[in-house]
Amino acid sequence: MKQDLQLEVELTNGVTANLEGTVLKVKGPKGEVERDFAHPRIKVTIEGNHIILKAAKATKREKTILGSYTAHMKNMAKGVLEPFKYKVKICSGHFPMNVTMSGQELIVKNFLGEAVPRRVMLPQGTSVKVNGIEIDISSPNKELAGQAASKIENLCRITNRDRRIFQDGLYITEKAK
Repeated sequence: MKQDLQLEVELTNGVTANLEGTVLKVKGPKGEVERDFAHPRIKVTIEGNHIILKAAKATKREKTILGSYTAHMKNMAKGVLEPFKYKVKICSGHFPMNVTMSGQELIVKNFLGEAVPRRVMLPQGTSVKVNGIEIDISSPNKELAGQAASKIENLCRITNRDRRIFQDGLYITEKAK
């Protein structure tokens, strides 16, 4: 049954939102996040400290998209207040690995005794710090923080070896909530 739906996302103190066409920009004390919410049947407006999503004669598909959009907007508002953080642990049992940051590039040297260093470019908008055997990743954008953590973890993925013996690598130990 088609019905008119309207959902609201409330912005807390210190968080402001700006809508330019279909691109929503959320600013806060810890950063800024922007995302495109383009859908032909869903209208996004800002009234005071509320972001309002409307869908006229919405089907089940528009209802699910409205739920996704509200979750994304809540994550944006949460991230600009307190950045999302991931922790990655450096595990090296056979060969001592050397992990360094160079700009937005993470470099892993001597992984399983390899002569050629492994490199990965991390997305802009993420802050990555190597602290001993831990890598700290933070970003006001939850998706960018997760992408950076997964790129780091996949950089040292081991194939064609017994995983019970070769446990070297970079592993996500804490995820953003």
